[in-house]
Amino acid sequence: MSSIWLYPVILIAGALQALGPPMNGQLRQSMVNPWLATTVSFGLTLAFFIIVLATQPRPLPTAQAIASMPWWAPLGGIIGSFAVVTGLFFVDRVGAGPLAALTISANLLTSIAVDQFGLVNMPVHTADPWRLLGAALMIAGVVLIAR
Repeated sequence: MSSIWLYPVILIAGALQALGPPMNGQLRQSMVNPWLATTVSFGLTLAFFIIVLATQPRPLPTAQAIASMPWWAPLGGIIGSFAVVTGLFFVDRVGAGPLAALTISANLLTSIAVDQFGLVNMPVHTADPWRLLGAALMIAGVVLIAR
């Protein structure tokens, strides 16, 4: 089965991700307290996934899978929440475009390093000249967007 259908889904996710910081920024303005806004944002997300888990409870991990899990594996959500909170705090100060451009550029550069060195158990994908050129063009785009 071809995985070509994954690309439109990923593009939709990226487009929706661009809406998150402005929506969270408005939530922060409305709630006044940024930590309350963060709690509301993540509370709704938690409730959504509790419902999904309740309706799709399988498969469940084995005890062996949990025991062999790297200690850092569950920290992905906390790390991701840093990006959400950063957007919530700063989107109205820098704008949605520069925030997204900086976030995506940092994500891309870090992803190239993850691929190059096989960090967090990812398979190695060498940072060839084309990847590095793409990263350089992304940085140039960030400079243009942020001006």
